[in-house]
Amino acid sequence: MAYKTDIEIAQSCELKPIEKIAERAHIAPEYIEQYGRYKAKVSPELMEKTDRHDGKLILVTAITPTPAGEGKTTTTIGLADGLSRIGKDVTVALREPSLGPVFGVKGGAAGGGYAQVVPMEDINLHFTGDFHAIGAANNLLAAMLDNHIQQGNSLGIDPRRVVLHRCVDMNDRQLRFLVDGMGGKSNGTPREDSFDITVATEVMAVFCLAESIADLKARLARMIVAYTYDGKPVTAGDLHAVGAMTALLRDALKPNLVQTLEGTPAFVHGGPFANIAHGCNSVIATRTALRMGDYTVTEAGFGADLGAEKFLDIKCRMAGLVPNAVVVVATIRALKMHGGLAKSELGTEDLAALERGIPNLLRHVSNIKNVYRLPCVVAVNKFPTDTDAEIDFIIKKCAELGVNAVLSTVWEDGGAGGEDLAREVVRLCDEERGDFTYSYELDDTIEHKIEAIVKRIYGGDGVNITPAAQKQIDELTKLGFAGLPVCVAKTQYSFSDDPTKLGAPDGFTVTVKNVKVSAGAGFIVVLTGDILTMPGLPKSPAAERIDVDDTGRITGLF
Repeated sequence: MAYKTDIEIAQSCELKPIEKIAERAHIAPEYIEQYGRYKAKVSPELMEKTDRHDGKLILVTAITPTPAGEGKTTTTIGLADGLSRIGKDVTVALREPSLGPVFGVKGGAAGGGYAQVVPMEDINLHFTGDFHAIGAANNLLAAMLDNHIQQGNSLGIDPRRVVLHRCVDMNDRQLRFLVDGMGGKSNGTPREDSFDITVATEVMAVFCLAESIADLKARLARMIVAYTYDGKPVTAGDLHAVGAMTALLRDALKPNLVQTLEGTPAFVHGGPFANIAHGCNSVIATRTALRMGDYTVTEAGFGADLGAEKFLDIKCRMAGLVPNAVVVVATIRALKMHGGLAKSELGTEDLAALERGIPNLLRHVSNIKNVYRLPCVVAVNKFPTDTDAEIDFIIKKCAELGVNAVLSTVWEDGGAGGEDLAREVVRLCDEERGDFTYSYELDDTIEHKIEAIVKRIYGGDGVNITPAAQKQIDELTKLGFAGLPVCVAKTQYSFSDDPTKLGAPDGFTVTVKNVKVSAGAGFIVVLTGDILTMPGLPKSPAAERIDVDDTGRITGLF
């Protein structure tokens, strides 16, 4: 059977005018700023004027990613459409895709099959220009920093201790390490420099955690960009860059409103990577979506050990949010891959491989249920090759943890394939919620916070902190940053810091190589393993297969 591609499905859909979507989301016309017929920015005045109350918050997360795919964003969108089909007033809140993965190997982040947000080409490409504004604000700050050094350096900045990187929203390994300021005195101060992908910058993290323009400015002002010769931090505020940066970000800070294929209102805004940053859409978009629907479905990047941990320990802690239910997405194919099968072997029934791989799912579910004490359901993203015996095996194993597993066919059937999942989510939301807890307390030391995540969430034995990283921790503690939450940057492919350790490994330690502060975002970044803040393109990037015909119609995007 030949299936349509995602872009073919999206282009065959008849979109509703954005003012109709706004009406469905209880947003009056005066509170939207249209970007064409099918996209809009939502005015911050809406939240000041509305008398609606917050709805129920549903977090969608997943097992540890594999090349077999899990379908987390697709499930998020399909669940929202499923809730709508059973008569619920629902919104969805998602991250914006980065151009790097869109043109690389991972693809975009607009869902798939018959569970997509549209217009998918716009969302996956320039959209409303938010990422361009974020990149411009970051690079303006970098230009002002180097200009300060060039123009006399009254702050005494040590060029060897500049921690702010320039950025571009593209996978470009050539820019990971470079020397700039060459060509003589009039062309700047020569120094080692680096580019990050835009979604890995602190400006992106600040953007997504800010709750207002005033909060945005305060966070930008706290960003540490360099250190002086005597070791004192220099901030964006010290460089008087905050006003101009905010001017670039003012319109971008307004959340974007689009729609699913079935007309469910979707707030798509912000997009930090989850293996590098905190991996959630903006607080402003989540709050707006919560207020404009009785149920809001949102997602966190990568597996629950990364995205969900950071959503709960960082975003929820800062924004005062508590999910009413959590969905953990899994596929039988991916679990068999965790059980040792090659991708080419996933189409045949193999209960032994599934039994070896299912501990990955069960550890994620146990973390949600027993560490964070949140109601949980497993969404089994069904593939045609899945057998009844394999499905029954997962349902039985999840039941042993007191969690239901529900089949989801939203990729093929859209919202109709998410109705059973929607009913289970509503049931969980109606249950009396227990006491939500974090995986660590803020008044713990930095070392103890890292260790708590490794032991309680990853299932490891402990932490190996290198001497260089320990020195950084000591310096950050002395500077007064020990009370911040921690954001662990590690591989998304394993609970450990070794991407080859699949399933639910134990007996491992996590090596901490580098620790730095994102003072504007408000968290400590803990780097483990070989984490790249600037990805590279694969041998055959997706960009080679994207084209535009003579009518302007984009092809090959997915």
